[in-house]
Order: sequence, then structure tokens, then C-alpha cells
Amino acid sequence: MKVGSKIVFLFRDSDGFGPAIFEAFQPHPNNPSSLRLVEEPFDLSLESYGIKDLKASGSFIHFVDHQGLYQVSVLLMQNYEPPILACAINEVLAQIGGEKSSSLPTIIVPFAVASLKLKGDGKTLMYNDDKVSLYGVQIGPETDITKLMFTRTQKPSSTFQIHQESLACLLQLVRVLNLPTFFLIGQKGRHLSDKFMEELEILHEIGEVLASTLNLSFSRDRITWKPKATKKHSEEPWRALYG
Repeated sequence: MKVGSKIVFLFRDSDGFGPAIFEAFQPHPNNPSSLRLVEEPFDLSLESYGIKDLKASGSFIHFVDHQGLYQVSVLLMQNYEPPILACAINEVLAQIGGEKSSSLPTIIVPFAVASLKLKGDGKTLMYNDDKVSLYGVQIGPETDITKLMFTRTQKPSSTFQIHQESLACLLQLVRVLNLPTFFLIGQKGRHLSDKFMEELEILHEIGEVLASTLNLSFSRDRITWKPKATKKHSEEPWRALYG
């Protein structure tokens, strides 16, 4: 799997947050490398995990310079339920980490998470009423990109926990594989009276941070995001199996 030295890892989540970011990236108009877009779908077999009826599927948008070098790859992965979720993520990461090169790519994982699913010191993380709270969590080796991302985000406490299934799964796997990874977490739950505007503000903030770090353009005009209505019961049904 050919990828850039920087990878933005997104999920096709039910809220439409990942696809909204995926579609809004464009080459920066002042980029001297004259980046061009290359779109590429992928389907990876999961038969080695005993799964024959599904594949790890998704799409890439690669930003390629005039020399044909992949600079940035934006990955949008289909969402899966556990335990297939772990198998699919692991297969994608194995393909990314198995690429023969002098250094591993840096993975950036942006996501918006409700305050109730972010914990610190065993308590729900407090939010700031005045501005969007963006937290940065680094896993694996430090790189120039992760150091730059740290300057643009808040560093949570050492007890910080993410209780969001796909993110928690990805976090554990990149830790095991020791891949240089940065989780860019936007905290939801600040303006209860206007949930849509709050989430749109988080989307814009995350997009701008990513674009400025990766020397891309984040086009708000290309955002077609319409979040789904929140269900009253959002607990994952598989958790009932574990008490």
C-alpha cells in the first residue's frame, strides 16, 4: 500500500464527521510543489482472521508532488462493529507499517468526541465555554509533525481516556505496533442549545489545524455535512455480552 509520509486516518462514522473532513481537503494554492490529487479505493482481505464475507474497505485521497512523491494521504475507512473493527484496523495498519521505506509515516487521527466519553482522573473531562477544546495525544515515536501538532492542541493529563470504540481500538493497535500517531480530539458538549453549530465549529477548527500543519487547504465550501439525530440509547449492544 503506497502512502504519503503523513496520513490522516478517518472513519466513515454515522455522524458523517469523517467524510466531511475527507471531502474538504484541497492542495494549497500557494504550495510550490504543485500537488495533485490521486483518488484510490482499497479492499483488503480479512480471511487470515477467519472473516470471508467482509473486507477492510475504504478510500484514499493522495496529495502527490510534481516528482510523483506521495506527500499526504487522507484515508477514509468504512466503519465496522467489533470484533471485525479490530481486524479491519489491524489489517490497514499492517499494510501502512509494512511499506518498505526509511521511516514510518506519521498517522494523524482527527475525531469529535462527546464530553461524556472523555475521562481524566476517572472523571468526565470538563469543557471550556469560551472556545473549542482540541486535545492532542501522541502514541509511538515523536516526529516533526507530532511536535508541531502538540503546539496547536491541549495536552491532557496522563490519565486521559477515550471511551469511543473505533478510536480506543485504533489507539491500542498503534501502541502495540509502535507507529508514530497523533490523536486530534475535538470535545463536544459545549453548547447544548445548538448542537449542530457547535459540531460545525469543531469540524472547522480541526480542519484548519490539519490544513496548516500539512500545508493543505481546507475548503469550508466543500463541506456537505449534516449530522444525524442523536439516539436516546447509544450504548453499543455488544457490551451487554460482557456485563
